Amino acid sequence: MKGFVVEAIEPVTLGRQNRLVDMYVLSPFIWRTDDRYELLVRAVPRRDDEPRLKMAEIWYGTSSNGLHFEMDEAPVIFPGPGLEDLDGCEDPTVIVAEGRVHCWYTGWNEAQRTGRLMYAAGSDARSLNKQRRVLDSRPPYANPKEATVAPAADGSWRLLFEYAEDEHSKIGVAAAPDLHGPWEVIGPLLDARPDHWDNWHLSTGPVIGAGSKQPVMFYNGATHDAHWRIGWAVLDVRLGRVVARCDGPLIAPEALASGATDIAFAASAVEDENHVWLYYSLSDKDLFRARLRRL
Repeated sequence: MKGFVVEAIEPVTLGRQNRLVDMYVLSPFIWRTDDRYELLVRAVPRRDDEPRLKMAEIWYGTSSNGLHFEMDEAPVIFPGPGLEDLDGCEDPTVIVAEGRVHCWYTGWNEAQRTGRLMYAAGSDARSLNKQRRVLDSRPPYANPKEATVAPAADGSWRLLFEYAEDEHSKIGVAAAPDLHGPWEVIGPLLDARPDHWDNWHLSTGPVIGAGSKQPVMFYNGATHDAHWRIGWAVLDVRLGRVVARCDGPLIAPEALASGATDIAFAASAVEDENHVWLYYSLSDKDLFRARLRRL
C-alpha cells in the first residue's frame, strides 16, 4: 500500500449548552447512521488551578453534515460512583450492532494513578449504561486506554489499545469471540521506532477496511518531547500483525498559537466509496476532519 493524500482539512464545530460551553474537548468519535452523523466526545473542565478537578466526561451530539454538531444539555457518561472511573471517563469508541450502541471508554482513578478499559451499552447513545471493566491494569499491559474495536476476517473481534511499559506507551491487541467478550490480550501490536517521528509514545486510532485484505489502522505517535503526529499501519486480516507502516507522519499541527501543545491525535474515521474522513483533535482543544484519498 502506498498510503494516503490529505485533500482537505475542515474544522469541526460544536453547538454547546450549559457546562460544555466552558469545557475543552478532544477525542471525537463520530459515526454515520442512515440520516445523520453522531458524536461522542471527551470534555474536560478548564481547571488548571486544580488538576484533580479536571475530571473528563463524555458528551453526545448529532449533525446533518459531519462538521457541525448540536450537543446535548448534559453528559451521557460521567465519573463514578465506582472506583474504576471515579476521576474521569475518557476517549469513547463506538460499535453499532445487534440493535444497540456499544461503547468502550477509559476509566481513570486519580488516587491509584490507574486507567482501565470500561464498557457501556444501550439502545441508543443517550441511553448508555455502564456494564463492566473489560481490561484491567496488569503488567506488562499497564493502564490500558484508547480502545479501538473492529471485526477480524474470521468473524471474531479485536480490541486494540494503548498501554504503558518501560516508561513509554505501546499498542497491544486483545481478542474476543463477540462484542461481549471476554477479551484476552494476545500480545503487542506496535512499538516505537528509533530515529523516527514515532520514537517514544504510541496510541491507537481508528481502523478502516476491517474484513478486507488490507485493513488500516491510523495511529498516533510522539517523540520524547511529546510532539504528537498521525500515521498509518496496514494490518493483516486477523488484525494481529503489522505488514506495512508509513515512513513519515500523515498529519501534523501547523501554525500553532503561542503556548499551544504540539499535538495532532486521530480518534475516528468514516468511510465512503472514494474517501476516508478522519476526525482528530488538535492541541487539546480544536477538532478537525481531514478528507483522505488512498494512493
